[in-house]
Amino acid sequence: MLDAVHKTLEVRAWLAENPRFHSHFTPTSTSWSSLVEIRFGVTKRQTLHRTGITSVSVLQARFRAFVTGCNDPCHPFVCTKTHAPIPDKANCLTT
Repeated sequence: MLDAVHKTLEVRAWLAENPRFHSHFTPTSTSWSSLVEIRFGVTKRQTLHRTGITSVSVLQARFRAFVTGCNDPCHPFVCTKTHAPIPDKANCLTT
């Protein structure tokens, strides 16, 4: 991911000299960055709001506990349906 570095002459020159690398640049106001900012806001509110953080180690412990709590219920998505019913549903919608 390249944030705003593609605007510098050095980066543009390097990309021109290395055509095997193709970069897709996204503006800094894109939706994914907004989602990241929202996530950071939630993390900040839930780890820092109304807490008596007295040291860096306490902050680190609270942050790790928050991240662990968010990651524990996570699991990979496993698709259980086959592709067979999809054309039938599509045909039903077009007729």
